[in-house]
Amino acid sequence: MRAFDLFTRAAFGLASLLLMLLACGLIVYAFAGVWGSFRAPDADVGAALLEAVGYTVIAIAVFDVGKYLLEEEAIRGREMRSAGEARRSLTKFISTIVIAVLLEAVVTVFQAGKESMPLMLYPTLLLVSGILLMVGLGVYQRLSVSVENVAKDPPEEGEGGN
Repeated sequence: MRAFDLFTRAAFGLASLLLMLLACGLIVYAFAGVWGSFRAPDADVGAALLEAVGYTVIAIAVFDVGKYLLEEEAIRGREMRSAGEARRSLTKFISTIVIAVLLEAVVTVFQAGKESMPLMLYPTLLLVSGILLMVGLGVYQRLSVSVENVAKDPPEEGEGGN
């Protein structure tokens, strides 16, 4: 069983490093697109900058997923030391995803707003999805903190219905 644990940790470590490299590649690609638009006389620099922001936001989210896998699966293994630690780790991870979704929605709103109004459906659904993710995270936080407080403070025997 120890060999399997080492194998899975190595696989998660390799996957996380690959994700981080791909995220860096996205940022380089975004920079190259902006650089190319500055060098071309008839290129739309604003569109290239908006596209670069979108790629950078996605790269940040992908990099954070890689970092999460590296920290939680490859280095520390699957065990969480406490419910609070698991909640904080998951909250940090989901917060990054929410930020990426909302930033991508804002970038897409600007792009679609310039082209035509029927294209606004996708960014609107992205905004709604980001908001639902944020509300879901808030509900999760509220419920998990309540459960942690109950688990830390169990009722004493003899208390209650006397």
